[in-house]
Formats: sequence, structure tokens, C-alpha cells
Amino acid sequence: MTRLALVMIARDEAHQIARALDSAAPFVDLMIVLDTGSVDGTREIARACGAQVHEFAWRDDFAAARNASLALSPADWNLVLDADEWIESGGEALAALEPDAMGWVRRDNQLEGEAIAQTWIPRVLPRGVRYEGRVHEQPVGLARGVRLPVLLGHDGFTAQSLARKGDRNEVLLMADLQDHPEDPYLWFQLAKEHQARGHPPQAALCFTEALRLAPADAPWRHSLVVRGLTALKDAGRLEEARALAQAERGAWDRSPDFHFAVGDLYLDSAMADPARAVDDLLPIAEAAWKRCLEIGEQPHLDGAVRGRGSFMAAHNLAILYETFGQPEAAARYRALAARR
Repeated sequence: MTRLALVMIARDEAHQIARALDSAAPFVDLMIVLDTGSVDGTREIARACGAQVHEFAWRDDFAAARNASLALSPADWNLVLDADEWIESGGEALAALEPDAMGWVRRDNQLEGEAIAQTWIPRVLPRGVRYEGRVHEQPVGLARGVRLPVLLGHDGFTAQSLARKGDRNEVLLMADLQDHPEDPYLWFQLAKEHQARGHPPQAALCFTEALRLAPADAPWRHSLVVRGLTALKDAGRLEEARALAQAERGAWDRSPDFHFAVGDLYLDSAMADPARAVDDLLPIAEAAWKRCLEIGEQPHLDGAVRGRGSFMAAHNLAILYETFGQPEAAARYRALAARR
């Protein structure tokens, strides 16, 4: 009997696959790697780490590859990892899983610099669960999910990693949208692709469509709203961004990420409209960043960025007070940022 298997699809991951496999090996009974056409040493490294290695002809469909890898597993449960992920902590929790429920784990996404965005994703799947979607595929067939105290690290969103992927995800998302033009999740994922690649107008357009279509209870709604505010701001659509902030405030008043984005939005609004800056717009930015500190960090929120409820907000307040000739307040918030 195999209780838990690691299941992974990979291609040209020789530079990092050992990190992923070694992190999971102590907690699983079996490791399966489905190679989709590597020309480096991916397969050999995976075997050396103790994984079974199989091959699959890539056909521009991540769900097809995921499902082929899951079909190879004899286990009651499958832990799905990518080669650019690793178990940071909490692997012991995989020893006790609830039946008839997908296990959601927290993933800390390393961004540029020291920024880390936190998201919750379903990665521990009971036997029989399969995927849908050419890209940013999602498991289907079981609605119930349980959050597990398992933390994954992930560095697939750094500039170097995004450059390796090129426009692959964008092309596949566009193909999916041709078949499902009213799918808000696909618009959300395409918006994130444009945002990560530095395309503000396209990102704002896609976020707007995702916001129009997404239900209020979508599990990724928090990230959608916060990223949407930033995208509209970066595209210069400040009035639309302020209207979105006003409409969503009631839902996210306990989110430091929401208030941090609002602070940034009103700072840009003040720069664009100096006549209203001091008396109208900058006080809203100041209040938003102070609200971040009142709330504190909220890592349970999907898409939360570490620091928005602590040192990042304090840093912004220090800069604001320094700019307006309030050195004592600036020093106080600089010290707070350093402590946090």
C-alpha cells in the first residue's frame, strides 16, 4: 500500500529539481517525475534523488500532463509539486490527512528583492482528483478543502525565472480564453502574466474583465482586488482605481494589502493632482498606511505580501513625514520599520 506519493511534471529543471525532491523525500512513500522533453540532466538527477522517471510528449496542455502523472501514481494521496517549489516547513502534517478533502498549503512566492507574496493552493489530492486547464490548471472533482500547516517556498516569479518561461503562459491562456471567454479565473491569470511582465495597459484591461466576471466569494478575490488596484494605478486609470477601492473597502477593511495598495494609489493621485495633494489626497494615503499597521500581517489572505502590515507600511510613512518636514515622526516610523 502506498499512502502518499510526490507527483511532479518537469522539463529542463536540472538546476533546481533536486532541491524540490530532497525536500519532499522524508514525507512521502514514492516520488514520480513525468518528464515532458528535457534536454538537460533533469531525468538523471531525478533518478539519483530516488524518483521514478517517466516520459510524456508535451502538447501545450498542463492539465493533460498533470493528469498523466497522476495516472502513474498508486497512492491514496498525491502531493503535487513543481520543480521550482520546495517544502519549507510543516511536512510532518502530511502524515495525517482528512479523507474526501483536498489539502491546501501556503506557498511563499519570492519576488524581486526581498518581497514575498503568500498564497494558498490545493496541492494534496486524494486518489481520483484530476486537473482542468491548459495553463494555471486547477484540480476538479472534489469541492471540500482543508488548510494544512505546510509551507512551500517558490522562486518561479523572479525575473530570471519569468524570462526562462517567455510568453508560453500568455499564449496558452489566450487559447483557453478563446474556448472560455467568460471565465474570470483565466482573465485573472492573464492579467497577472501582463503585470509580471511589465505591461500596465494590458494588465489593467484583463483585471477589469476579471473583476467584472468574478463572484464575490471567489477564493482568489482578495488577490484580484489588490492586484487590480495596482494595475489600474500603474496604467494611469486613477479615477477607476479609486472607485474600485471605494466599492471594495467594506469587504477588505481587515486586509493590510488592500490598504497598502490604497495608500500607493492616493500617493500617485496626489502626484497627478498637486492642487488637491496636501488637503485631500495625501491624508488618505497616510491613513491607509496607518491602518496597515493597526491590522498587522494577515498571511491567511490569498496573495498577501509580507511586510505590508508592518515594515513596508512604516517605511512609507517615514518617507511621507520626511518629505513634509516632520523629522521626529519620520524617525519614529523608521525605527518601527527596522524593528518589524
